Amino acid sequence: MLVLPAVDIKDGACVRLRQGKANETTVFAKDPVEAALAWERQGARYLHVIDLDGAFEGEPANKKLVQAICARLHIPVELGGGIRSLETARAYLEAGVTRLLIGTVAIENPELLARMCEAYPGRIGVSLDAEKGVLKTKGWTEDSGVRAVDAVKRLIDLGTAFIVYTDIERDGMQQGVNLEEMRAICAASTVPVLAAGGVTTLEDIKRLYPLTAMGLEGAISGRALYEKTLDLAEANAWIDSQAQS
Repeated sequence: MLVLPAVDIKDGACVRLRQGKANETTVFAKDPVEAALAWERQGARYLHVIDLDGAFEGEPANKKLVQAICARLHIPVELGGGIRSLETARAYLEAGVTRLLIGTVAIENPELLARMCEAYPGRIGVSLDAEKGVLKTKGWTEDSGVRAVDAVKRLIDLGTAFIVYTDIERDGMQQGVNLEEMRAICAASTVPVLAAGGVTTLEDIKRLYPLTAMGLEGAISGRALYEKTLDLAEANAWIDSQAQS
């Protein structure tokens, strides 16, 4: 099980939002590249990067920063936000991103998602961002009317290699994970799943860990790691101890 620190980029800085709201922004580092390097030094094994400007605007907005992160780090990077064309996907993968997260396109243009998955097998995942179990699109600003758990099989049939499930109501709120919904997503999926939204303490890692038997690959955490309610080294050590027992 991986613990992936989140580096969310907005207006050139590393930030965290509350429930995905652009007006609920906390800046944690002025330089996202330095923030990414700091997580690698602290033992991160995978990094989760989101171009928030891209997610809101619908096109890449921080490509140079993403390129710089990939050039400096020695660990893999997954990226989401504003990836709404095959050309954008290709450019990011050629820039060094290991795998991509598709959100809006996956729901609104499944044919394009299928083409991405065919062109880059194993490297395209889908970000299922839900409020009360219903998916949101366009940077979490529009309601799709589709239940997350109902979308899983269809997306996997299109070639989706992995799924990130975010509980929007808990994202950035430090209220703990929605274990019931995560279990439902894992049960519906035949590809690896990552949990996001509410991963706040080591206890949340411990609660999620049994879902690894159902395909849970990791947990993404942002505010909790920056505000130190979750310690990355401690979480990694606990996970390693479980693997050895």
